[in-house]
Amino acid sequence: MSKYVKDLVSKHYAQRLEGVDDALVVNVIGLDANQSVVLRKELREKNIQLLVVKNSLVKRASEGTPLAPVFEGAEGSLAIMWGSEDAISLAKEATKLQNDKDYEAFETRGGMMDGEVLSADRVREISKWPSREEQLSLLVGQILGPGANLCSQLVGPGRSLASQVKQVEEKSQE
Repeated sequence: MSKYVKDLVSKHYAQRLEGVDDALVVNVIGLDANQSVVLRKELREKNIQLLVVKNSLVKRASEGTPLAPVFEGAEGSLAIMWGSEDAISLAKEATKLQNDKDYEAFETRGGMMDGEVLSADRVREISKWPSREEQLSLLVGQILGPGANLCSQLVGPGRSLASQVKQVEEKSQE
């Protein structure tokens, strides 16, 4: 590959990874063409990008970015996953794919989350955390629980009073 072509590919990588702070490094070599197409379609539906890269060129493209430490010492074939709602959802998806029988060749190698370089084991550990959506639902439940109790306590005496008034009215009509 000529230097001109390497510069073009490196610039393309830099463009694609611009603004990406959280990403996972995975290995997809070993998937056949059909599996790769199906995998990429599944990931696109979840707003996740997958880019197979050449190590030396992605190192050059990521210099000075938050992703640069991920590629230090990287060897072998690499692909980068980024996107989704948050980094935890991305880790959950990568772990799910790694355990899927249809994608046996898929392997998580590490990644970057909030400025921290992650190992493959750390990615698996993070995948067990609640995602942003799960955290929001827990928070809403905690907010609504006391509110529901307060509402029932405020409405309860009014119901009792209304019931007593109705009973008095029924007795007076008899």
